[in-house]
This record gives sequence, C-alpha cells and structure tokens, in this order.
Amino acid sequence: MMPDTVYIDGTNLRLGRVATGVAKQLINGNSVVIVNVEKMVVSGSRASVMSKYARWMELKTYKNPEEVGPKQHRPPDRLVYYAIRNMLPKSPSGKDALKRLKVYIGVPEDLRSKSFQRIDEADAKYLRGSYMRIEDISRTLGWAV
Repeated sequence: MMPDTVYIDGTNLRLGRVATGVAKQLINGNSVVIVNVEKMVVSGSRASVMSKYARWMELKTYKNPEEVGPKQHRPPDRLVYYAIRNMLPKSPSGKDALKRLKVYIGVPEDLRSKSFQRIDEADAKYLRGSYMRIEDISRTLGWAV
C-alpha cells in the first residue's frame, strides 16, 4: 500500500492545531507537504506570543551558562518544522515520520498545480482574541528575508 501525500495550504491556519493534525498523518505513514507557512498564525496577544518566543531564544547551556546556547532557528519554515517535530515520538519511528514532512515558504513552482487541503477546525476565523502571523514572529526574532 502506497502512502498518500497530503498537501496543506497554511494560510490563516493555527500552528498548534495544524501541527497536531500533521503529526497524526505522519505517524499513520502519510507524507505531508505544507506551503505558505509564513501565513500561519499563533493565537494570543503580541506581547504574550513574543515573550514565549524570546524566552525560547535565550536558552543557554547548563554546563556553561556564560556561553552561547544552541542555535535557534528563526525562519518561518523552521519554526513550523520544529513545532511538528516536537509533537512526534522521540524514537526511530518518529524520525522516519519526520522524513516524510516538507515545509515551504510560499508555493514552489512544481507544487502550483496541486490541490491543497484546508483544515477547517484550525482556521483563525474561529479565534475570538488576537493572533500573530509566523512571518511577524520570525522578523521580530531577527529573520531577514
């Protein structure tokens, strides 16, 4: 049985909801391609969202706190990739599942003819409060296009 490939357009979708759905698809053996990840959103006010990401960026090592910690990725595609990676099991099966994930900023030329799915329950239109785009988070963290 050939695994299916699921194509998802990330425009105005919530990061956490998409990441859980994608992780389930990957564990079930499907390949997943996500485009327009820079247009995905994270719910919450700008101050609360940026405080969480700023704290994450300041992680240092325990052995030598004066030294620079691990390199934290800033581009939108890497933020989404690592959000999904952290929802997969930390085992060989999780690593195999992660190899079936492709994440793109914008829509590549070779994928323009594909039909993309929308995850309706992850749409930002159901949010009552404010939200912030992944692209804005990346730029605030220091991502330069």
